[in-house]
Amino acid sequence: MAVSPPGITASFVKTFDIKRVIVTWCGTALSGWADGTCIQIRPAGPRWTKHVGADGEVARSKSNDLTSEVTLSFTQTSLSLDFLSLMLALDNYSNNGLGPLQIQDLNGGANQFWAQAWIRQPAETVYAKDMAPRVWTLDTGQVITEAYNADYVNLSQ
Repeated sequence: MAVSPPGITASFVKTFDIKRVIVTWCGTALSGWADGTCIQIRPAGPRWTKHVGADGEVARSKSNDLTSEVTLSFTQTSLSLDFLSLMLALDNYSNNGLGPLQIQDLNGGANQFWAQAWIRQPAETVYAKDMAPRVWTLDTGQVITEAYNADYVNLSQ
């Protein structure tokens, strides 16, 4: 066991691996992530809004909009594109292209679950000498569970 010199605290190196971030939509694990930012969760708006009166009194109002926009970027050859295209066609044909979305960061980061998510925007199709990412946008219903570093919070109540 290594001992730190007096006055210096031991620091542990942490590791992040995108392969340990699991995205499951409608029971299907998605994969084939593009290089760079490949998973982005954007809340619909602020949870709290501050209001300051003319006399300086401060109040806040709570938003109950716990929906999100989820942007997923895939390689041009990802097999997940076939599944997403199938779900888009299902939604266009029968209005049934929505289902549960879960994003689990097994590295120790955020974990989120939505009972319903659907494709808002399919990827733009680009062909070039090099591969271009395929970026799909999902909209969600209310987030059910959020966890940051394994501290679970049930937001459905």
